[in-house]
Amino acid sequence: MPTTNQFSRNPGTTGALAPQRGVSLIELIVFIVVVSIAFTALMSVYVQSARHNVNPVIHVRLLEAAQARLDEVMALKYDEATPTGGLPACGSLNGLPCTNQTETNMNDVDDFNGVTDAPYPNYQRTVSVAVESHRKLITVSVAAPDGQTLQLSAYRYNF
Repeated sequence: MPTTNQFSRNPGTTGALAPQRGVSLIELIVFIVVVSIAFTALMSVYVQSARHNVNPVIHVRLLEAAQARLDEVMALKYDEATPTGGLPACGSLNGLPCTNQTETNMNDVDDFNGVTDAPYPNYQRTVSVAVESHRKLITVSVAAPDGQTLQLSAYRYNF
């Protein structure tokens, strides 16, 4: 009786030949090569996206530090010459002239111009105040240890 690799005797039948089921060694090797190529391509995309992704903890710290300082400065008076309550506004007909000077008492917006501090270890926070007509542009910049920076700006009006 001739033997072949494609057919074997089916147990339970008398002499009937049944096709073999399974995977050949060549098919298995081709499958492994295709899967490894696809896996390598997917991993390279994943590694690149993970490398360029902003660390969420750093981003939250930057935003917290900038927002906290901006809120603190915005809550202050417009100028040293502005009375409590804001009326009459400095520089108006009935008000005192605006000084727009940086002082050490930290009781108005101008006093924070150029102030630098470290809200967290290795973080740097800087405030700048620019006078534009009857408003002041307050910009808070925060730099993280890895070089990321965040800037928040707001206008404080004289009213």
